[in-house]
Amino acid sequence: MLGGALGSGARYLVGLAANERLPGSFPWGTWIVNVVGSFAMGIVAWHATSSTPWSPATRAFVATGVLGGFTTYSSFNQETLNYVHAEAWGSAALYGGATAIACLVAGFAGMAAARSIAGS
Repeated sequence: MLGGALGSGARYLVGLAANERLPGSFPWGTWIVNVVGSFAMGIVAWHATSSTPWSPATRAFVATGVLGGFTTYSSFNQETLNYVHAEAWGSAALYGGATAIACLVAGFAGMAAARSIAGS
């Protein structure tokens, strides 16, 4: 539960900072937390299969707790549906596609970064 509280608090702060600093109506806060969370989950995934895996408790705290609280599929879904409801088809497609592609790339990058830092 502590991990979830930490992740949710961080998500809220990132959303505030994004709204203050980034232009337009694009949902930058949600996009940022999902991409950063995907990168971090790539690190967790690499450690789960490395020669020195994290303990199940550590993985649960980081992956389920912190990253589960930090990332937000429900907000991504609602923001995409808002575009659809407004018949902003291009924005819906751009947001959905940019999120899916960036999160996949970030996940692979997180795994690569963890592997590189560990020297494997």
